[in-house]
Amino acid sequence: MQKNAPSSPPVATIAPLRRIVVKLGTGVLTSGVGQLNEQRIGAICTQIAGLRRRGTEVIVVTSGAIGLGMGRLGLAKRPKEVTKKQACAAIGQSLLMQMWQRGFDPHGLIAAQVLLIHDDLRVRSRYLAARQTFARLFDYGAVPVVNENDTVSAAEIMIKFGENDTLSALVASLVQAQYLVILSVAPGLIDLKGTGQVVPVVEKITSEIEAMAGGTSSETAVGGMVSKISAAKLATKSGCGVFIASGTEPDILDKLFSGRSPGTFFVPSGLPMESRKRWLAYFQRPTGTIIVNAGAARALRDGGKSLLAVGVTGANGEFAASDIVNVAGADGAVFARGVAAFDEEEIPRIAGKSTDELRSLFPGRRHLEVVHRDNLVLL
Repeated sequence: MQKNAPSSPPVATIAPLRRIVVKLGTGVLTSGVGQLNEQRIGAICTQIAGLRRRGTEVIVVTSGAIGLGMGRLGLAKRPKEVTKKQACAAIGQSLLMQMWQRGFDPHGLIAAQVLLIHDDLRVRSRYLAARQTFARLFDYGAVPVVNENDTVSAAEIMIKFGENDTLSALVASLVQAQYLVILSVAPGLIDLKGTGQVVPVVEKITSEIEAMAGGTSSETAVGGMVSKISAAKLATKSGCGVFIASGTEPDILDKLFSGRSPGTFFVPSGLPMESRKRWLAYFQRPTGTIIVNAGAARALRDGGKSLLAVGVTGANGEFAASDIVNVAGADGAVFARGVAAFDEEEIPRIAGKSTDELRSLFPGRRHLEVVHRDNLVLL
């Protein structure tokens, strides 16, 4: 954490804005259960229109569908039953898009609805299709408005894609945005156990930073600062700078990108990963884990090597060849992820064996790496 830092990066350090993702929480969009804050939404749309005139491509990630559906149905509390949440989302999603289009109408902008579930980003072909769709929408001058497809994501609605904060980070990584702006009613990351003030700049997300996060008590929102820190960690690792700030602050986007933000800025780490490895690292839900010994762990971490059978000690979970798996050390800590060349039933047969021994077990098989280095990424 950088102490005595400016409230956000100085103007000179902010690169020309090519593409940004703006995520808005339910608390920003509404003034109560099912009650839209159209004045605030209109102000956000005006700021987005200003960014567009300056040549910046903007993607909006919006919450609020379930909350709006709750309001239309007269529900005071968020349902616990999945099908009821899905019904609320189905009712609220059309209201949400109408709201965004009304906000963009005065500026001559078109809002383009994009509904995603995790498989749309986990399956490589659908991941590429989503990226191409965003590119075409930018070509047409539309503003993509993204939400999780809660109506069909029965399993995922329970974990909410990381509460739409993670969805925004995944989208930022997908389109290689320079910045992700997460707007909620929180003014930023507050150091509750220390100064009690907003932390202006976070250079690295440490355990100390994570300990500052807290949850939410809202009946319509899900997550809280915990999910925002998690999203910031994901986005910064893919080379994207992250702002967490209050969407209730007047002209917040203008302030963020002129170095006058009262929020928190998370500094991106290094250069973005090569696209395929970014996909492997952040868009997957591995179905199993391959356990390796200390020598193999060093070879993967320090030597950039492929995972060979000689370094494998076991596996857990159910996975087939070509599935995405985690790679963990003897202590169970996951440190890598990749595409397995063997299924979980074959792992006990190959564990600890040399490449020559594998050739005799699998005659004619060309590739004998358990996970090839081109299909492996360190986490």
